[in-house]
Amino acid sequence: MDHSAAAHSIIPAYLLARIAQSGRFTRAADAARQTLLAGRPQFRARINLSIDEHGDLVAELTDAPNRTISDAENSETLPGVVVRAEGEPAVDDAAVNEAFDGLGATFEMMLSAFERNSLDGAGAQLDATVHYGVDYDNAFWDGERMVFGDGDGEVFRGFTGSISVIGHELAHGVIQHTANLEYQGQPGALNESIADVFGALTEQYAAGQSADEATWLIGAGIFTDEVQGTALRSMLEPGTAYDDDELGRDPQPAHMDDFVQTTEDNGGVHINSGIPNRAFALTATALGGNAWERAGLTWYRALTGGLPSTATFTDFADATVAAAVDDETATATRKAWASVGVYDHERSRPTE
Repeated sequence: MDHSAAAHSIIPAYLLARIAQSGRFTRAADAARQTLLAGRPQFRARINLSIDEHGDLVAELTDAPNRTISDAENSETLPGVVVRAEGEPAVDDAAVNEAFDGLGATFEMMLSAFERNSLDGAGAQLDATVHYGVDYDNAFWDGERMVFGDGDGEVFRGFTGSISVIGHELAHGVIQHTANLEYQGQPGALNESIADVFGALTEQYAAGQSADEATWLIGAGIFTDEVQGTALRSMLEPGTAYDDDELGRDPQPAHMDDFVQTTEDNGGVHINSGIPNRAFALTATALGGNAWERAGLTWYRALTGGLPSTATFTDFADATVAAAVDDETATATRKAWASVGVYDHERSRPTE
């Protein structure tokens, strides 16, 4: 197992640390402490049948997901007991079914929008484990599978209920198989941001939402009603996802002027990802229509077009402009990167 990939979790350590000190959410505080202590452990074809105009049966082979969901049964041992496999019906466990459906939704978006057959582009199996640990306050990609905790019930609900979370974590697998961006500093923030992009696109694709209709929230609904917040992050308006007396305020910056220099959070990978997140959301909303069709494809091409693992924000901005699917997209992309301060406002091209 690639232990460096184990850091790719949806809940950043700085937020868990705030919860761990909470006097208001006592159960959540204990769950956060346990989660911090526990850390993170390190295809087949689909046959579509139809009848042609002559009345003959036609069998068409298309790419399809190969999903397996396991149950850790509240232990921290992976992978757990297999409880649902591809082709099997829904079971009497909402978390199992939500994970199964979320993996499928991510697969379908990647295939339809980018012609990518699973995480590696070659039909890799999609594995997930639910009910990891006791009151475990996170979901993560460990380099091999998706892992979901059930949350503590005070601050966090179960993590399988958010398609954007599932899409985000699976996207780390795509990144791992392509640019393999270093999980530190600006490359790490790009890693988190691109995962957010694919998570948002998965949710929008599944709901049939245009860029203007989308919420641009990551993890909407995983906070309980006791928390003053709508989601973990807002891609369109970084820094506004939550503002709670106990959890503090969403620390994400929206502009390079506010870039956070820190040694925590692998150099601020979950914090500074707000800057490239906003660049994507601005590009998509400026273009209109379905975000996965032009902005999403542009970002995907940039990721898979030879991007170095040490890419900075400017490196990736350059790559997206070069990968733009048309001139209008290139213009919107340049303007978006300028708006967040990665490109010089006057020149609308990379800063020297």
